[in-house]
Amino acid sequence: MAETVNGARPDSTATESAPLLEARQVTKKFGGLTAVADVDFTIPERAIVSLIGPNGAGKTTFFNIMTGLYVPTSGALTFAGARLDGRRPDEVVKLGIGRTFQNIRLFGNMTALENVLVGHHCRMKAGPFGAIFRPPSVRAEERRARERARELLYYAGLPERDDEFAKNLPYGDQRRLEIARALATEPKLLLLDEPTAGMNPQETQQLTRLIDRLRDELGLTILLIEHDMKVVMGISDRVSVLDRGMKIAEGSPEEIQHNPQVIEAYLGRGAAEVSDE
Repeated sequence: MAETVNGARPDSTATESAPLLEARQVTKKFGGLTAVADVDFTIPERAIVSLIGPNGAGKTTFFNIMTGLYVPTSGALTFAGARLDGRRPDEVVKLGIGRTFQNIRLFGNMTALENVLVGHHCRMKAGPFGAIFRPPSVRAEERRARERARELLYYAGLPERDDEFAKNLPYGDQRRLEIARALATEPKLLLLDEPTAGMNPQETQQLTRLIDRLRDELGLTILLIEHDMKVVMGISDRVSVLDRGMKIAEGSPEEIQHNPQVIEAYLGRGAAEVSDE
């Protein structure tokens, strides 16, 4: 497995493949506030792409547009050839986009297993009749769903946590549970909103390895918002930078590290001028 924390990953062919998602001139306005402005953005299939920027740059707003929580004011998004903008969140999930949230949104009074089953619900075939009368086919589907949920909990690093209430899990395990629930939707593209926020260095390293495995072993395409630059620079094939709703830079981790506009956005004009000398 490629090193994912202490240094940039080796060159990947993922960045050369056809885009899985394309955003063209995407804009989102809230009254007189423009949160996202004319953003062009592509995500190659099987790439790990990071979206970074200062607080308030529009990163989570862009995530919410991609997942159907917000309708863009203008612009267009396509995913695997299908038009994405204007679809409901449940339709977006069925197309193959799963996500986690910046602030953990688990069902605290449900078990870890039940939380994962909620994610898998969109892939189950039983309708109202089956739910009421539970014929053998529905019971078999439920058994398979439970088996799959246990597999995902194990894969996410939560073995033997099936029956624990989500609210009783340690913070790092709650983050892992959110990822397991997102995986249960059977995504092609996984959006991770600050997955390592609040974690200690050891938890961060473990979760970074898990993210790497999701691409290498499961073939997923991953887009993450992340403030830990060590994680971003170590795991990403490509990094895009937003500032005040606009995309100001895009490139390899090394290119982004030395980009004066990025340095100015984070540290101010003086720091950018020093980096240019």
